[in-house]
Amino acid sequence: MGHFNTFGTVKRGFTLFLLALFLLNVLGYYGVFIGLQVSNTRAMQTSFDNDTYAQLHEVTVKVPLTVPYLGDSHEYVRVDGEFEHEGEVYRMVKQRYQSDTLYIVCVKDKASKKINQALTDYVKTFSDKPAGEKGNSKTIQNFIKDYMTTTTELQWQNDGWNKRINESAYLSQYQSVGILHTTPPPKG
Repeated sequence: MGHFNTFGTVKRGFTLFLLALFLLNVLGYYGVFIGLQVSNTRAMQTSFDNDTYAQLHEVTVKVPLTVPYLGDSHEYVRVDGEFEHEGEVYRMVKQRYQSDTLYIVCVKDKASKKINQALTDYVKTFSDKPAGEKGNSKTIQNFIKDYMTTTTELQWQNDGWNKRINESAYLSQYQSVGILHTTPPPKG
């Protein structure tokens, strides 16, 4: 009898080891990608703050914007942020508002685009299907939904909000109050 108990413990231990290894594999690589992204962001921000970036690659975006309480600015103000447009990642460097238009100076961030693409490719590896194979999962889901019936029933563990109140107890607690007022209020 003791042999079977030891085998069950070893089996559980091995299963936990494999789950921990899988979790480390998934989160470990994801952590590496996030670390690369943070490192790239800090390096870009430092180069923008020190004005040591390649100004030849600047792109100015004009956004029509009407803000009644914001006055025109003649100087650019340093900003941080990123956005993606047509598959390219852009980092915002500086902006200014003038004559109902917001001017945003941006620089293409090629490193961030590569990191995002690598992360996307890594996430795609979790699928069991080869890259060129079309999925049959919809067919299986539809089969299960059409031919396998399931029922779900909710059962209350306690009365909580569903407690019944006797009407006689309810009516005895409150009295009806009616006020007859036939004259209009005085004009003041």
